[in-house]
Amino acid sequence: MEKILSPEERVKRAEEIYYRRRENNQNIRVASSHVNSGQEKREWSLYRKMILQILICVVIYFVFYVVKNNHYIFSQDVVNQTQAFLQTDINFEQVTEQLGNFWNENQQHFQFLNTWFNKQDENKDGAKNEEQQNNTQQNNVEHNNQENTTNNANQNNAIENDTNEQSNNTETSNNTAKMNNQENTQANQAVGMGGASDEKTAVATSADESSQKTQMELDAEYIKKNFSMQLPVKGTITSHYGKRQATEIVSANHQGIDIGVVVGTTVVASMEGKVSVVSGEGEYGTHVKIVNKDVTTIYAHCSKILVKKGETVKKGQKIALSGNTGKTTGPHLHFEIRRNERTVDPELILKWN
Repeated sequence: MEKILSPEERVKRAEEIYYRRRENNQNIRVASSHVNSGQEKREWSLYRKMILQILICVVIYFVFYVVKNNHYIFSQDVVNQTQAFLQTDINFEQVTEQLGNFWNENQQHFQFLNTWFNKQDENKDGAKNEEQQNNTQQNNVEHNNQENTTNNANQNNAIENDTNEQSNNTETSNNTAKMNNQENTQANQAVGMGGASDEKTAVATSADESSQKTQMELDAEYIKKNFSMQLPVKGTITSHYGKRQATEIVSANHQGIDIGVVVGTTVVASMEGKVSVVSGEGEYGTHVKIVNKDVTTIYAHCSKILVKKGETVKKGQKIALSGNTGKTTGPHLHFEIRRNERTVDPELILKWN
């Protein structure tokens, strides 16, 4: 059977193994006295604990002995007074009444306590109110930001709606003007209607026509009367002026006309003037602007510009080659006419066969 080792023997064997391994690692012989030194220290520690416990027991015995044989701490007088106090009946109602009278008589002496407690409560209330105000201000700021965001979105929608309404109004005005022109023409044919003379009828009709024409029609008449213009390039109009179906490339409100031509087709100046812009940037791509007094013509999406900025060109002069640059859906020339930055439908001025 395997021998059961006592705790002391286990400790001794562990120390022997430790020092043996240490000797093998360092090649140093360890004296046998070193092996037993740990056991001796442990035995001395046990002796100290035992001596300390004996001293504590002696002190406790001494204290009990002094208490038992000394009547000063628990004298007969102390014992008698304690018994008398325990046998006394206490009237709690009377004690409560006496405490209330004492408080009422000396309340002014404790006034500072009430003041101090009130200040503490006020400080707490003030801190709570300040925190509530800060939370309220923060909520108001967030609410205002949300309202501003909503208002901006509504304003953008309103601007888009206004633009659409203006386009619709423009078309309606054009249709109304055409109908009025037809009616006025019929009225002019009826000479001397109502007893009026021919001259008076003509003046009245002219005044009515002027009052019913749109700004674009007035601008078109001004340009036709004061400037000589021609087609910049011959081709089919693929997109007319005005409102159209919008896409990622195509704008909702077309400010000119698109003439379908192949890349490299010669583009001529529609009217004489001075080159104000030659650029290859933006949605127009490579484009050129020609200005004559208060009228501007624009030729966009070109592949090459043949004139320079500041150069004076004549009507019919070669100024560019058509292309497919900028924001386009295919090769074409975007042609635009403006008077004082107001766009004018080129089809009101020029004629296409």
